[in-house]
Amino acid sequence: MTKNRRRQARELALQALYGWQLSGSALPDATEQMSQLDGWEFADQGMARELLAGVIKRSGDLESLIAPCLAGRSFAELSPVERGILYVGTLELAARPETPFKVVINEAIELGKIYGGTDGHRFVNGVLQKLAAQLRPEEFARARQAV
Repeated sequence: MTKNRRRQARELALQALYGWQLSGSALPDATEQMSQLDGWEFADQGMARELLAGVIKRSGDLESLIAPCLAGRSFAELSPVERGILYVGTLELAARPETPFKVVINEAIELGKIYGGTDGHRFVNGVLQKLAAQLRPEEFARARQAV
């Protein structure tokens, strides 16, 4: 099955964020590296650039949102993959209201299953559920009532 363009964009952003976390490269370098990754031509390139730039520019703010939801773990204890997935998911919850929170969470879970450690996707799900309730309270409440 082929991936859709948005999922491909999230994967590429995650891969670029992994490199950014390890190297501390500047946004232009990280963007250039991302554009060289396999699958770039199939991705929603605008979305990939937005996610990468948004995370790099707002990483401190995103970390401040994520940290209280980590159930006793510190942000520094997370693997670069978990941090990257949470960065992307949190940015989408905060800055891309056109994407339903359930889609954001499901996409993050899929990234966790592909790139994360054993059961890392469950941890990501729990953190992003808390963030969705906080960042999108009306949408979250409507979804809970519909169940």
